[in-house]
Amino acid sequence: MPWSTAFDDPVRVSNKRKLLTLQDAADYIMQLPDDVQHEAHWQTAIETLINAAETSGAWLMFARIAMLRALNADASRG
Repeated sequence: MPWSTAFDDPVRVSNKRKLLTLQDAADYIMQLPDDVQHEAHWQTAIETLINAAETSGAWLMFARIAMLRALNADASRG
């Protein structure tokens, strides 16, 4: 599926920002500092985003879940 594919439900990053598509999520990760991008939870999110973009089906849901888990992991630390 294309990177422009929308999540079934947006991924809320903050009260003002939502990630609507696979590309939005990828762009968000690419804006994180390199050391943060290399943390395990972000690596999992990256892998599932790529799988969703290269295939179809349930990977889109898995990519959304991985993004939510990575965001929550960062929130629990900070």
